[in-house]
Amino acid sequence: MIKVSDLSKQFGELRVLKNINVQINKGECIAVIGPSGTGKSVFLRTIAMLEKPDRGTICINGTDITKKEINLNQIREKMGMVYQGFHLFSHLNVLENITLAPIWVKKQDRNVAKQKARELLSTVGLIDKAKSYPRELSGGQQQRIAIARCLAMEPEIMLFDEPTSALDPTMTCEVLGIIRKLTKMGLTMLIVTHEMNFAKDVADRVFYMDEGGIYEDGTPADIFDNPKKEKTKAFIRKLKIFNYEIQSTGFDMVSMNAQIEIFCQKYNVRAKQVYHIQLLLEELMMEIFKQCYEGAQPDMAFAIEYSDENNEISIYLTYRADDFNPFEYGGNDIDNLGMVLVSKISKKHEHLFENGRNKINIKL
Repeated sequence: MIKVSDLSKQFGELRVLKNINVQINKGECIAVIGPSGTGKSVFLRTIAMLEKPDRGTICINGTDITKKEINLNQIREKMGMVYQGFHLFSHLNVLENITLAPIWVKKQDRNVAKQKARELLSTVGLIDKAKSYPRELSGGQQQRIAIARCLAMEPEIMLFDEPTSALDPTMTCEVLGIIRKLTKMGLTMLIVTHEMNFAKDVADRVFYMDEGGIYEDGTPADIFDNPKKEKTKAFIRKLKIFNYEIQSTGFDMVSMNAQIEIFCQKYNVRAKQVYHIQLLLEELMMEIFKQCYEGAQPDMAFAIEYSDENNEISIYLTYRADDFNPFEYGGNDIDNLGMVLVSKISKKHEHLFENGRNKINIKL
């Protein structure tokens, strides 16, 4: 279906893609993951010939689309691309946005195009928004319309470039739900995404991009559960760690708890366990602030790490202060119910003091 050979692309002195060779079969769903700046979006844009490669070939169904004589507009009719932004025409309503290209590019009968558009709106769950304008829709709804607009051209290939990066968690779920539906339609899809659970669930293969190319290629189980290469291992491990720093007594605890909840949702951590994590950190911080930072600026950080193997949560809390163990100070004191609760919630906890910094390691 798609065969990429010796593909390279650079911008000035920056070489973004380096000699990529890969084949994508018809009907495959490929998730493209990796750190920022590793060429994921450029890779997709080059496949769509929105960026011209400096070297190499891209063959679609045996046709090299990098050749000068190729009619790219004809090729792109069979290739839909969904961007981070929605790129809907603000002066057209939803139905008009979806039917514009089929009518003007494919010369489709207007009534046929409208009927098809309504069917697609039903597919993305927005049939009641046919006459609405983009400004009247939420971000998630606009992205679902953008997907419907691509599908109206009846593409064989769909390219998604971080389709949920501009959306909040609720809207993200809406869009990912639609993309899940598309995996059952037999389309060939490449999805650049930072939603790792989604990639793990829907992809046939995962490309981990680094060092200007596809650093590791494998099934979701290969990449997420048993990566072979060091950079892939480091990336996957980092995904399962949430880091947070506190440099002010006036930090936003509500925002902190919301971020913890979003991190935990990625790994289906039970609501009770999320509550325990938040409660434990709040009580520990209050005790440490009271005993170590009265009248002083805090220097504190913590990390939450999730383990797939045993569904265990580890918390690593560090703070610069004199040697102070809150568990010894208040963990068994009935007058300090907060620390009593923290001791009960923890399966295991330990305190270390090294080089002027306290370290608390906790397992839940």
